[in-house]
Amino acid sequence: MIKILSALVLIFTTLFAQAQLGFQLLDNKKRVDIPIEIYNNLVVVPVVINNTLPLKFIVDTGVRTAILTDKVYTDFLNLTYNRKYTIAGAGEFKLVEAYVTNGVDIVLPGIKGQGHSMLVLEEDYLKLANYLGTNVHGIIGYELFSRFVVKIDYERRVMTVMQPEKLKLSRKYKTIPIKVEDTKPYVEVWIEQANNTKKKVKLMIDSGASHSLLLNPLSDKEIIVPDSAESCVVGHGLGGDIRGKSGRLKNLELGNFNLGNVIVNYPDQNSYMDTLKAGNIFRNGTMGGDMLSRFTVVFNFSNETISLKKNNTFKKGFYYSLSGLSLMAKGRNLTEFFVSDVRKKSPSAKVDIRVGDEIISVNNLSAAELKLEIINGILNKKEGKTITLVIRRKGEILQKRFKLQKLG
Repeated sequence: MIKILSALVLIFTTLFAQAQLGFQLLDNKKRVDIPIEIYNNLVVVPVVINNTLPLKFIVDTGVRTAILTDKVYTDFLNLTYNRKYTIAGAGEFKLVEAYVTNGVDIVLPGIKGQGHSMLVLEEDYLKLANYLGTNVHGIIGYELFSRFVVKIDYERRVMTVMQPEKLKLSRKYKTIPIKVEDTKPYVEVWIEQANNTKKKVKLMIDSGASHSLLLNPLSDKEIIVPDSAESCVVGHGLGGDIRGKSGRLKNLELGNFNLGNVIVNYPDQNSYMDTLKAGNIFRNGTMGGDMLSRFTVVFNFSNETISLKKNNTFKKGFYYSLSGLSLMAKGRNLTEFFVSDVRKKSPSAKVDIRVGDEIISVNNLSAAELKLEIINGILNKKEGKTITLVIRRKGEILQKRFKLQKLG
């Protein structure tokens, strides 16, 4: 494992040295507004690779270089590969294969990047389309944030990319210092745990993670997993599912903002070694999209700050799967939906819904006519709401009814 980690550090050091970080705003503009899509708290933007292939990428503060999730796309473009690597990823399977290709052009609306290096996965280990219910093909990160100030307005669904000198903030924004270490942003926050202890923790700001907060108990003996925390799949990495427990903090203090009853994921031991994101920098965990999406966020890597302005979802409660179900979209059009995980002690577990069950209808709505995002919305709409699912299990049609219930 040490050799793999060392090799990956060398890969990314080489990539960073070779890549000509050629992102430029077109037509000599100082700022560009890009419409974004948001799926499960993740920001998705349109990109075109080598002026030929239109794709969709997640905007991820937690990755150094652009990633293409499946080699089939670079094969289509007849790109050459410099080297092949075996790398470590979070999840159950750990080791995955990837290639490096250089000299790639990446175009976003109003922005052109030339001569980039890209990490290309041997196959679609991340299964982003299945978990998000829409076709997503890659990830873009530090190359964009290092050159520009990036403002993400989750509510209006607009990402503004601007030259640093064009940044002007209203008094509604609160600016918080961060540290950019090994290309990734880190922030220190205070947490109040279920046992009433208060502690300062170091978190990587990870816009490419759906969760609100992840804390690694192995990083500090004072990080305590609450007795009420429940076992479940807490995320998905290069190596597959990341298992652990989900619980709550009493409070999180982010600058001048206080957020109560925050859902926290605690990964199991050895399940969160993700070399694409972790590197060699110490951290206690990550802050993800469910936290960031409650603000308009301005990332200023060059000044090592983030600026936050509350939006209308700031006071929304933190919920984790009120049904206890995790679903995957499959099929050619991503309109077939299957249960990928059932949280123990959850409402769905109590009525014997199982992994592998196919969802046929939700509250009398045909699943085939819905999107995964809509189904997840129904399954997390309001505590106490009655849900009626029709499922198919080994050819048998079953009906299950339960009420939504919050975690903890």
